[in-house]
Formats: sequence, C-alpha cells, structure tokens
Amino acid sequence: MTYWLEHAWLGAHVESGVAVTVADGRITAVRPGTPAPPPGAEALYGLTLPGLANAHSHAFHRALRGTVQVGSGTFWTWREVMYGIAERLTPDSYYALARAAYAEMALAGITCVGEFHYLHHAPGGTRYNDPNAMGQALIAAAADAGIRITLLDTAYLSAGFGDPPNRHQLRFSDGTADAWAERADALKGSEHARIGAAVHSVRAVPAAELGTVADWARRQQAPLHVHLSEQTAENDACRAAHGRTPTRLLADHGVLGPRTTAVHATHLTDEDIALLGGSTTGVCMCPTTERDLADGIGPAVALQEQGSPLSLGSDSHAVIDLLEEARAMELNERLRTRTRGHWTAAALLRAATADGHAALGWDDAGTLAPGALADLTTIRLDSVRTAGPLPRLGAETAVFAATAADVRHTVVGGRQIVRDGTHTRVPDVPTALADAIAAVRG
Repeated sequence: MTYWLEHAWLGAHVESGVAVTVADGRITAVRPGTPAPPPGAEALYGLTLPGLANAHSHAFHRALRGTVQVGSGTFWTWREVMYGIAERLTPDSYYALARAAYAEMALAGITCVGEFHYLHHAPGGTRYNDPNAMGQALIAAAADAGIRITLLDTAYLSAGFGDPPNRHQLRFSDGTADAWAERADALKGSEHARIGAAVHSVRAVPAAELGTVADWARRQQAPLHVHLSEQTAENDACRAAHGRTPTRLLADHGVLGPRTTAVHATHLTDEDIALLGGSTTGVCMCPTTERDLADGIGPAVALQEQGSPLSLGSDSHAVIDLLEEARAMELNERLRTRTRGHWTAAALLRAATADGHAALGWDDAGTLAPGALADLTTIRLDSVRTAGPLPRLGAETAVFAATAADVRHTVVGGRQIVRDGTHTRVPDVPTALADAIAAVRG
C-alpha cells in the first residue's frame, strides 16, 4: 500500500510530494521528491502529520460537555456532577459512550489515546463477574472506533489523606494497592492496546501504597501516570498530612522517572520542577480542561527546560482537539508572560505526536519514518481557517489556525479510519454520541 502525501511534516520541515509505503501496519519507505501520485497510490491532499496522541482522557467525561457550563462553581462542584454520570455507567453503556468519544477523536486526527481508567466496579463497589469488565469495554471501544489505546489502569483507594472512599468512589477502589495489582495483572494488551498504570493522585493512594503501584509498572515496563497538583487544595492537604509537596512525596516513594508522566502539574514549587525535570518525568498538559475548570496555567516552559518531555491531553473533553491543546499551551504562556514564541510550531507538534506516543508506551509511533507505525493525520489547507499561507508554513498553519474540523483523513496501521471527514466505521458519530449520552443522563 502506498500513500501519496501532497505535503508532509517530516519533523523539522514540510516537504511537498512524499510517497509513503506501508506493509503490515508499518511505514517501510518515505520518498520525498515524488511530484505526483504513483500508480495505485492513495492520494492524501493537504498537510499530513504523524497521528496525534491524546495522552490523557477520561472517556465518560464526554457526557459532561455543555451540562457543566451552567452556572458557576469550582473544580470541586464540577466533580459532583461528574460523579453523577459515573454512577450510572455499566459496561455496555460505557462501551457505547467510549466508542463514540473515540470515534470523535479519530475525526480529530487522534490515532492513540491514553485512557486514565478508574471506573472499575459496579455501584457500591460490587465486583463484576469479570473484574476488568469496564476496562475491557474501553479496549473494545477503541478497537471498534479504529484507534490505539493505552489503558492506564488506575489505583484509587481513598477519598483523601486517611479518609475511606465516599459512596461515589467505592466504584473506583480495589481496597488496597495489592488488590489493584492483582486485578491489573489480568489485563492483557493486543495489537491496538497496551496496558499501563496510574496513581490517581496522592490524595487517592495512601503514601505507603504508592510504591506498590510504581513497582508494578516497573516490572511490566509500563507507563505510569499520575494527576499531580491540579489544585492548590491538594498541595495544602498533602503538606498538612506529610509535611511535603505531592511531588516530593512521589519522589520519596519511587514514583518519578522516565516512564512516569505527571498530568497537569499546575501548582508547583521550584523544587518540584527540579525533581520532575531532573528525573526526566514527563508532564502532560491539558490546557482546554485546565482553563475550563479554572485550574490555572502550569509552568510548562520551566518544566521542559529542566528536562521534562511535554505531551498533551483533552482530559475532560470540553473539546476534543489536539491542535487546540497545542495552540493553547503556547497562547496561555503568552498571556502569563506577555511575550510570544515560547515554542515553535514544530515543538508543539512533537508534543502532540512523538512525545505523546512515548508517554503512552508507543515509542514506535509519532513520526513519518521507516519502521514507525503507519498512523497518519491529514489536515486541510484549503478551509476558511487554513487557506492562504504557503505550504512550507504548514506546521504553523496547523498549530495556530487549524482545528479538529480541518482533519480530512486519519490512517491507523495503514488503514483509513477517516476518509474525507467521514468515519469509516462509525458513519454517524454525532448520533452515536447523542444516543450514548442520553443513555447515561440523569
């Protein structure tokens, strides 16, 4: 199979006329200087990038879009609405909602998602006959939506420092980290799915049990993610309980390191930044959620300067648009500092592609190069948003002008999942979303 790319971002520059040969789901050759489609090639008109990686997702939060914009409040009042949706999900309804949300991601050019999964059990904490029924539903949903998934199975054991789970959180808890690890051991990856681990937060996993989760990820050589310092209230409670910041607590219990990704990392001290960067712990920024929940703007520039790779996620899915996440990271920093140009367009695209895939354990994805997984995203350069700039400015056009609505084609493993803006497996994604959300709406 050969794809001919009208324009392609090759990591440092845009090249026009590129033939990409694919076999067994991987790129076998990249040939610039191909001015016209070779015989039998599939032509992808526009700017083709490596597939986008959404490094942080809670699929069921897609049901909150619009609903949580009524009135005012804080992260903590938003959380109560989120609990109401979580209470009503079953494996079947979660599959339907996640399949629709993942199909929306495919339409947005996302070829791999990191699902931060903590909704493990039935209401009240009762185990399903298959203790991983909810996780399996997510893996099946990603397969049927045509994208890759890293299921970040999440330890969530307490309501706060020393507090037992509340009635909503009983669905999330395995009781102990050892019980969590035993259940996680039964999860198996596949061609489209890999298994990782997550610590929900330092408030949700007692300090004495953090090492158990970190050790499991180390044994499995799996990615390990953790919500970190999203709210100042978490920092204050951690200092009160342990006399140190959440970052220092994670460092002291062996959680930080190159396979670990801290999500949000919004409210950090200088020491926290040095600990994360010095251990090459990655950081996943979720700007559209962080602004929606009034969390604040994290120190992304300082983290990267200290050594932390950056990735991007749509988190609560206030919008699903990795180009907007990339743009927002730069624009937020401009607002904070009143200066421009903290990242190049190429650096922001790397966060959305190669570095995002690496954070999810897919080091073999995120580039247009021989040997890489054949995951591609093509963006229109002739829409009302993107028309005008020269093709050589395609990276700048993609990051600072395009939106998810400009994605024309999405290819995963060499197979076209989105063709001319239509999902080939879920033909009517809006109806799939509406039906799945109606089924869990209170």
